[in-house]
Amino acid sequence: SFVDRNSDEYRQRRERNNMAVKKSRLKSKQKAQDTLQRVNQLKEENERLEAKIKLLTKELSVLKDLFLEHAHNFADNVQPVGTETTTTNPENSGQ
Repeated sequence: SFVDRNSDEYRQRRERNNMAVKKSRLKSKQKAQDTLQRVNQLKEENERLEAKIKLLTKELSVLKDLFLEHAHNFADNVQPVGTETTTTNPENSGQ
């Protein structure tokens, strides 16, 4: 069906279509901006979390070293259970 480009109906359709296209483009642009903002937020959060991991890893390493040093010193100063320090009597040895 042929529509006269000078008719009111044609002009109204074109106006509605132009408004719909404009609205769609604005919505698309806003969505892209929102996505970019979210990406930047996630990047910042990721950097903070990576820094926290690094800090906690260092802290864990220090605590492990302290624990191992303490455990080593403790082992050096403790006698095994069931062993007593007795002096052997030379007279009783060899019997």
